[in-house]
Amino acid sequence: METRMLGGLWPVSVLTLGGGGLAQIWGDTSREEAVATVRDAVDAGITLFDAAPMYGRGEAEMVFGAAFEGSPPVDAKFTTKCFLGSPPADEVYARLEKSLLRSLKTLKIERVDLFFLHSNICPDDYTYPQDGAMQHRFATSWSLYQEHVVPAFEKLKKKGLIADWGITGTGLPKTIMDAFREDTKPAVAQVVANLMDSAGNMKRFDEPPEPRNIIRTAVNNGVGVLGIRAVQAGALTGALDRKADPAEQADFEKAAPFRTLASELGQEPAVLAHRYALAMSGVDTVILGVKNRSELRALVDGVNEGPLDDAIIKKIDALRLNFQLPRMPID
Repeated sequence: METRMLGGLWPVSVLTLGGGGLAQIWGDTSREEAVATVRDAVDAGITLFDAAPMYGRGEAEMVFGAAFEGSPPVDAKFTTKCFLGSPPADEVYARLEKSLLRSLKTLKIERVDLFFLHSNICPDDYTYPQDGAMQHRFATSWSLYQEHVVPAFEKLKKKGLIADWGITGTGLPKTIMDAFREDTKPAVAQVVANLMDSAGNMKRFDEPPEPRNIIRTAVNNGVGVLGIRAVQAGALTGALDRKADPAEQADFEKAAPFRTLASELGQEPAVLAHRYALAMSGVDTVILGVKNRSELRALVDGVNEGPLDDAIIKKIDALRLNFQLPRMPID
C-alpha cells in the first residue's frame, strides 16, 4: 500500500484503520470479526491504527489490544484520544494522563504515537448555538487549551508516554487554524475530508465548517492531516445500514446524484468517496470506519487501483455537493 509522510513525523499508510466501526459504532459486528479485520489490515499494509476510549466504551481499544497482544509490527503506529471539555485548569493534566494510562493498558502498549484532544476548541467568550448550556463537556476554551492543555501534552511527551499530540479539527474553523499558527502546535490534526465538506452531526456551530481551508492552513504550517468522515457517517455509501442521525440522513438524500455517478462509473460509492478523499490536496491518510473484513477488502482493493483520475474528480466536483459560503482563505 502507498505510504505518505504524516506531516513532519513518519511515513504511514494512506489508509488508517479506525476504531469506530470495530467498536460497533457504525453497525453490528462481533469482537472476533473486528480482531480478524485488524489482522487483515496489517496484511494489507495498513500501519496506522486509530482508537479512542469513547469508541464503544473501550471496545475499540480492546479490539486492538486483542489483535496485537502487546506485540504489534515494528512499523505500526497507534493513536488514541481524550474527550476533555473544559474542566478546572488544575485538573487538566491529571485527566489527560489518567485517560492515556487507561488507554495504554487496554491497548497493551507502553506509549501511543499520537494523543489527540478530541474536544472542540473555541474562543473563551463563545457560546455554541447548539447545546451551549453543556458546551463545557464537549468544548475546550482557547485559554485553557493554550495555558494548560498544550503544556500537559508536552509534559506527556517528556515522560515518554506519547510520541506527539494532535487535535480533532472539527470545531470553529478560525480557532482551529489559529492553533496551527502557534509556536507550540499540534503535530497532526484530524480534519473532515469528504466530497460534501460535511461534518454532519459533529457540527454544532452556525459558521461554515471550511474543512478545505483548515487542511490548507495545516499544510502551510507543517501540521499533518488525518482525514476523517470520508463517507460522512454513511451518507456517501450505497445504503445506510443503521439508524441515521437527521444530519446524516439529510446528507444521504442530498448525495443521490453522487450514487448515480458512481453507478455510471461502475464503482461502489464508498470506494469512490474514499478515493476522492485521498485525492484532496493536503490529506496524508484517511481513516476507515469499516466493521468487517469484507468492507476492508473492498476499500483496500479500490485504493490500490491508484489515484483517482482528474476527469472523475471534476465530475464529482461538478455535482456541487460541497457548496457553501466560505470565508476568504486566511493563508
